[in-house]
Amino acid sequence: MLVSGPIQIRSTGEARVLRNTWLIIASLVLIRLVSAAYTPLTFDEAYYWTWSKHLAGGYYDHPPMVALVIRLGTMIAGDTEFGVRLVSVLLAFPMSWAVYQSAALLFGGQRVASTAAVLLNVTLIAAVGTMIVTPDAPLMVASAFVLYTLAQVLATGRGAWWLAVGVAVGVALLSKYTALFFGPAILIWLIAVPKLRRWLISPWPYLGGIIAFALFSPVILWNADHQWVSFLKQFGRARVDHYTLKYIIEIIPTQFVFASPLVFVLGVMGLHAFLMRRDGALGARVLISVSVWVIVLYFIWHSLHTRVEANWFAPVYPAFVVAAAAAANVVKWGERGAKTAAWCLRWAGLVGIAMFAGLVLQANTGILSGYRRDASVRSVGVGWPELARNIEAVRMRAGATCVLAKDYGTTGWLAFYLPKGTCVTQRNERIRWVNMPEPAAALLAGKLLYIDDVGAEHPELKRDFNRVEDVGELQRRRGPLVIETYRLDLLEGAKSGDPLDRSPPLELVPH
Repeated sequence: MLVSGPIQIRSTGEARVLRNTWLIIASLVLIRLVSAAYTPLTFDEAYYWTWSKHLAGGYYDHPPMVALVIRLGTMIAGDTEFGVRLVSVLLAFPMSWAVYQSAALLFGGQRVASTAAVLLNVTLIAAVGTMIVTPDAPLMVASAFVLYTLAQVLATGRGAWWLAVGVAVGVALLSKYTALFFGPAILIWLIAVPKLRRWLISPWPYLGGIIAFALFSPVILWNADHQWVSFLKQFGRARVDHYTLKYIIEIIPTQFVFASPLVFVLGVMGLHAFLMRRDGALGARVLISVSVWVIVLYFIWHSLHTRVEANWFAPVYPAFVVAAAAAANVVKWGERGAKTAAWCLRWAGLVGIAMFAGLVLQANTGILSGYRRDASVRSVGVGWPELARNIEAVRMRAGATCVLAKDYGTTGWLAFYLPKGTCVTQRNERIRWVNMPEPAAALLAGKLLYIDDVGAEHPELKRDFNRVEDVGELQRRRGPLVIETYRLDLLEGAKSGDPLDRSPPLELVPH
């Protein structure tokens, strides 16, 4: 069933459902804002924060949207954890609106629309994925609007909506290269639904494509100015050197968790129903299906030669939760299927909220594992504020004018948590910092404090510097757990006159 526009509120009961939907979403956003303020940055967030200080058309790892999102937040709330994450968390509101309207347009009825919007917000991929700001956050929001604008094309038949599709796809492309999959997904949709094939000979979709290309053009121009390094890095991941089955078995368990278990079950039920041609118009069923399966099938193939990170599936979730909402409210199930869907819908919110709360509590304290190590300890910067104070004390005592690190994550944390204005840079991988001004020559000419994991071997330091002095070790802790121990070396007298390693990135080294 399709409706020609956003649903109309026809009764007091429907108004109450709508109000309750947005109260639930607002409450969940508030919980994320509080969590965002008290959870130290991950190393990726700290790295992207450095991007936000020097906006550009592109970066070594990704397009620029994540940097813009962080920049807007820090303009409002300053260079704090809350400021870095503020706008990303608030993006849940437009994302939820787009999913709500998409479900209403595609399957009709306020209940399916409200269910989709709430289910999206109780998934870990949305809750954690907007609180921890990465390129996946703006990509997921843009994906929701790609779905919404395509639903409008289907519902209204108006060509002008293709221009809005172009804007949404363009913003998605500015967020992450995964958005390129929207192109084949849309093409398959148009071919698979007979009444939509007329768009293949209409100028409107191509005008939308021109808009998307225009919005993406700063990324293309940046790459053209930097030897196409970002394209080579990301698209090079598709190169197949060998095959293995050890990564494919990770996909379902990780998505089971990231979707939250009961939303995952509902989503799979909905996708299965669409494939079996149950309920809903053909155009709606195919749109949801291709929005999910094109990306999922690619990453299943990708997993045959390398690991697929769980967050890479983020752009499928706006469509996935619409499938879940349809399974709970639209599909006509037998007795067992109906009971399963009803039970999952009843408890999905509570389970999702409990999982998010447990994850935040564990990441910050480690209490749920009895303070033992878990997957979060290396990536979340618990202990970094205190560690940074100790590093600064060593730097002042040693008279170092700049702090160097060997990886981008440590560099990002140092830049964020050391006192503002402290000279911090990564000694190697200079392509990561090509958009940022280099430290003043006078700062690099003085004593340098080099930070790395204890036990790491660095023969190149003794090769490149006249003096390498061990000046101590410092620990990063989460409660009683030692997460990692850092060794601090004082460097003096770069033999080449340049203390930085300017070797080209691997992508630009001839093979």
